[in-house]
Amino acid sequence: MNEDTRSAARAIIDGNLYMVLATVGADGTPWASPVFYSTEDGRDLYWVSSPEVTHSRNIAHQPRIGIVLHDSRAPVGTASPFALYLKATAEELHGEEALEGLRVIPGPAGRGGRSLAPEEVRPPAPWRVYRARVSEYSMICPRGEGRCAEHGLDYEHRATVRL
Repeated sequence: MNEDTRSAARAIIDGNLYMVLATVGADGTPWASPVFYSTEDGRDLYWVSSPEVTHSRNIAHQPRIGIVLHDSRAPVGTASPFALYLKATAEELHGEEALEGLRVIPGPAGRGGRSLAPEEVRPPAPWRVYRARVSEYSMICPRGEGRCAEHGLDYEHRATVRL
């Protein structure tokens, strides 16, 4: 994929407030959850959640997750420039890593996040800091009116994006 695709992927990361986490429980049940996130580099995505909610319990069981970042207002049939699919490993953070997450979490001004004090994310407080470290990014290849020029396919498919 070209530089325009990389720019579009980065714009999706920087332009969205929420990501949808796809996790799986110990019994194999899938679970999807939207969470507010912040990032600086697009590789590490941070959020705050209770360790008792389903997605947090699922991450404790199985840290490999999927993430979708998308503009839900995009017109039907135009997901390609508006959605990014991520493979990641997620974990609850402790110590210095949690403090790094707290530094990033408010995000840039105007995103709506707020700064949190360390005592707000340590026991007995109800919240914890989590990080998803992205290992792969992909987007739906644009097809236009026919086949995908890059892969020669005439159906919707994803291609890896390098940021």
